[in-house]
Amino acid sequence: MAQSRRGSLIEAATNTVVGYALAVATQFAVFPTFGLRVGVVENLGLGLIFTAVSLIRGYALRRLFNRCRL
Repeated sequence: MAQSRRGSLIEAATNTVVGYALAVATQFAVFPTFGLRVGVVENLGLGLIFTAVSLIRGYALRRLFNRCRL
């Protein structure tokens, strides 16, 4: 059975929220290794930008695969 649009959005959003937490934690750990000094607010902002892109990507791919029934 095909996944509903709402179901796709909920799945993509859940995946993205978990991804956001992991991304921000990774940024805090990795940025200093590369000499990047980013404040907490900037780090969270960067995470939000990447999260929005990830949410859109995840939803679009889910809908595409659902349409193609792959």
